[in-house]
Amino acid sequence: MHLFDLTRKLIEIESITPNEREVGDFLFGYLSAMAEQHGGTAERMPVEPGRDNILVSFGTPVTITLSTHMDTVPPYVPFREDEEFLWGRGACDTKGIIASMICAAERLLRQGQRNFALLFVVGEERNSAGAYEAAKNPRGSRYLINGEPTENKLALGSKGALRYEITAQGRMAHSAYPELGQSAILRLLNALERIRHLRLPYDELLGQSTLNIGVIQGGRAPNVIPDEARAEVFIRVVGDVTDVRHSMELATDPDAQAKEVLHIPAVKLGALEGLETTVVAYTTDIPAFNGAWGLPFLIGPGSIHVAHTLEERVRKSDLVKAVSLYERMVKQLAE
Repeated sequence: MHLFDLTRKLIEIESITPNEREVGDFLFGYLSAMAEQHGGTAERMPVEPGRDNILVSFGTPVTITLSTHMDTVPPYVPFREDEEFLWGRGACDTKGIIASMICAAERLLRQGQRNFALLFVVGEERNSAGAYEAAKNPRGSRYLINGEPTENKLALGSKGALRYEITAQGRMAHSAYPELGQSAILRLLNALERIRHLRLPYDELLGQSTLNIGVIQGGRAPNVIPDEARAEVFIRVVGDVTDVRHSMELATDPDAQAKEVLHIPAVKLGALEGLETTVVAYTTDIPAFNGAWGLPFLIGPGSIHVAHTLEERVRKSDLVKAVSLYERMVKQLAE
């Protein structure tokens, strides 16, 4: 299947986390046919009921693994195409990357290369469930080429993630008599205002930590003093988080409680000779793999600035370039 046709087919399969079953079935069928033709092995790696990582290996031992994720963020955005771009949910994050990796693999196989694998995982956009499961089942790979939109530049590092659920409790009352109740929403807003002004760490390579209050929920009706409220806070971290955790506790007390629900550390990565480099602010599956699939590299076509938006797209020429980059990296690392 042609690179652009394969990207289109993948985009047309909605795979918003945790709905990866259909795209996983498609990839398993496609990669099984590749394995049968070229003497490889395809397998499903169960993660949760109805959710599998998909792995295909060529040769023994496997030295290099090309990997990215199958899931996307909501909402689904339909596929469309123009002369320059492919558009739609997952175009750059990361359906186009999957297609580029597969096409690079097909090119390598035609040249007789037999020391690599393709690993496509579930859950990266939420909790890296697929990568954590894969880390429990390594196959001896020495190098991991992880695909995310880096504009085809090799990332020297990526920020980590620290996610919190902030909850506040109050006491219900009739809104005509607010003195008889206690507003959980006002208590939550007090805590969030202090959180907004936290001083967060800076790193010379990765830059400034950033904070986003992404979700706020609470209350029961406009005429009821709210007895409960909650928010979700996401911090892009650049190093040790001990002081950040302590600051969150101080900022929420006494109005609310902070519960940590996710921590993925920041990572610093290596370079390869001859490849242009960058640094990215987002989090990837690499920390969840925890080195179990080899020394990690991070590179892929497309811009993160249009990922997670209604204007998600990838330039066709960047997909073509990515195929050559992945092919080149496998050969370079194999040496």
